[in-house]
Amino acid sequence: MKNFSIILCIAIFTLVQVSCKKDFLDKTDPTKINTDLFYKDAKEVQQAVDGVYGTLQSIANNQWLFNELPSDNTTIDFNPGDRGQAPSIEAFEFYNWNSGTGNINSMYISHYNAIYNANNTLAKMQGAALSDSLKAVYEGQLKFIRAYLYFELTQYFGDVILITEPLQQPSDAYAYVRKPQDTVYAQIETDLKEAAAELPVTYPSTDVGRVTKGAALTLLGKVYLTKKQYSDAIGTLSQVLQLGYSLVPNYADVFDPQKKNGPESIFEIQYQGGNDLGEWSSFIYTFAPRLSADAVTGWPQSNPGGWNIPTNDIINSYEDGDVRKAASVGLDFKSPVTGDVVPYIKKYDHPHTIYGRTDDNWPVLRYADVLLMLAEAINEQSGPTSEAYNYLNAVRSRAGLKPVSALGQQEFRDKVLHERRVELAFENWRWFDLKRTMTAQQLTDFLNAYGAKEKANPTVQRQGIPYANTDYVFDAFEALYPLPNDELLINNKLTQNPGY
Repeated sequence: MKNFSIILCIAIFTLVQVSCKKDFLDKTDPTKINTDLFYKDAKEVQQAVDGVYGTLQSIANNQWLFNELPSDNTTIDFNPGDRGQAPSIEAFEFYNWNSGTGNINSMYISHYNAIYNANNTLAKMQGAALSDSLKAVYEGQLKFIRAYLYFELTQYFGDVILITEPLQQPSDAYAYVRKPQDTVYAQIETDLKEAAAELPVTYPSTDVGRVTKGAALTLLGKVYLTKKQYSDAIGTLSQVLQLGYSLVPNYADVFDPQKKNGPESIFEIQYQGGNDLGEWSSFIYTFAPRLSADAVTGWPQSNPGGWNIPTNDIINSYEDGDVRKAASVGLDFKSPVTGDVVPYIKKYDHPHTIYGRTDDNWPVLRYADVLLMLAEAINEQSGPTSEAYNYLNAVRSRAGLKPVSALGQQEFRDKVLHERRVELAFENWRWFDLKRTMTAQQLTDFLNAYGAKEKANPTVQRQGIPYANTDYVFDAFEALYPLPNDELLINNKLTQNPGY
């Protein structure tokens, strides 16, 4: 893990350097790495691949904004004295985003920058001096990352630009149009099948954290579940059961930086705090109540963001005795202004040795998700069989809950969605799960009902500031985010999503 993080830091710098073009005199700057001179051998290819991994950090740092905040899982620690973040962050809580929302533009660009780097490395490495077996492993890692990024983009925007080759010059990008979502899914499936065939089940300790065969199969199973191809999902996810993963006995250990990349971890985005390598995370500084100072982070100079605050709705959704509640939600901070408890996410709250630099990884895929996806797919195909109950109850048992039984298909469906919500809380799957399991009208009704409940009894008091008339008013078209205005101006061949 340590070696991988050090290499990752070097590789991010390398990616920036290899993207530089020769100047107008067509001379090579000896202080910079040129793309024609790089990718010569296994060492340089590894640096480039690790640089692609590095691009995932910036994406994960802000993913909560698009995947949790618009859902019923999280809200904001309202700041009546500073409304500067209303158009950029609060817009996602209140369903007020539009094509000019800057964070949507940043998210769109960061995904395509990462895809560009993956495509470029895949192409350039073909001429490098490295073994066929090592080349296949690097190809598998890059194809998984590309598939993961495109899967997210299709969930956010529907039809998207599909690029699988390097761009020779910036103007080439202006020729691309949005491809139908099914076409993008086909590429995702191809990438993940090839990745699963090329990747190992495990790595040596120095490479722990890289993409594995299990990660490719798990994401492929999630794609099939999203497409409602339940038989394919079952067949694919069942293969993951044979790869040696297991639920750790203590739920909180899944998120403990001292136990990262454990037996339940299938893929997590790597961070490393406690040093000057630039690979640290800082999620708790974003998520802690804004007036909590050192009460949560442990550092008196803290000025937390107060974003992504657990809602009353999810807090009340935990069953009595569910150990996941204490591991996921902090209820020990009271606002010095109102005296009310302001909840916060505990999953990423761990001691760290340097201010602002935490060691928490971000979980993307884990074994509990596989078990719940299998339970769901089996129920959708055959009803709640004994096998489906076994997978669901394994997750509940680890949470300290009694097994469920004798449910109808709809009851089982509801129970699985509930378990997904509390098991994977604040791990950036709730928005996708709601969209995947509801029709457009059901999602609209659900979110408007949630919004009405939150307005009637806010999780965090607004100190006399009324809601705007447009707050918590969700329209069906908002299930997809708008393409950013900047992209439409740059490429007049792009079309906007309906409603915007």
